[in-house]
Amino acid sequence: MTSDDQQAPTGDAGRAAVNDYTAFAEAYTSENETNLVNAHYERPAMLALAGDVAGRRILDAGCGAGALSAALRERGAVMSGFDASAGMLELARRRLGTEADLKVADLAGPLPYADDTFDVVVASLVLHYLEDWGPPLAELRRVLKPGGRLLVSVDHPFVITLMHREAGRQAEYNYFDTTNWTEEWTMGGRTALMSLWHRPLHAMTDAFIAAGFRITVVSEPDPDPAARELFPEAIAAKPRFLCFLFFVLHAEQGLPAA
Repeated sequence: MTSDDQQAPTGDAGRAAVNDYTAFAEAYTSENETNLVNAHYERPAMLALAGDVAGRRILDAGCGAGALSAALRERGAVMSGFDASAGMLELARRRLGTEADLKVADLAGPLPYADDTFDVVVASLVLHYLEDWGPPLAELRRVLKPGGRLLVSVDHPFVITLMHREAGRQAEYNYFDTTNWTEEWTMGGRTALMSLWHRPLHAMTDAFIAAGFRITVVSEPDPDPAARELFPEAIAAKPRFLCFLFFVLHAEQGLPAA
């Protein structure tokens, strides 16, 4: 899912701007909806954590092309969503219909929703694009009803640390530091430079608590059982694997002290 479309140019005309999901929205969505880690690991895990959502009003923060919103709506949820990428939102409207409650908004800024609006907020693979989690979490806490739930998935910090170690970058990227790193994604013949933020587990949990959330679940789930037939070689090699880290958070009664 997406956080922002920073317009930092590159020297390659065929290369998208940093975190510019709009430039490769179609290719990203096609990959996201069929691959192992998104379609058969992250999304099923989020749906399992959401549980019974019939009649619940849910906000999809960084909704991208709307795959998670569509799945939650099929389960009876009343969905709203926002994303900073106009291109991704256009794909979401195609999927969810022109009457769907979708807005262009950036999680790093104020959100266009009233206080205490939603029963549940889902933040699927979006927070790790942000350096500072304080204001975004405060906004998500604000729009949640007291006692409401925030479901979060992020890059697993142990996996990112291992990736840097395998690349010989352990001196530059220490697990205990909050650090920015970039990665090239190539999809549909386009190369995009993605800028992401690693933070250690304790920094994540500290940010959740400071924003007024109570942590009730920390999950490292199995892949979807269907993945065994769709990706037999990958699952045979690693029937369980670390990829993303999942949290269920409850909004405590009353806003946290300033």
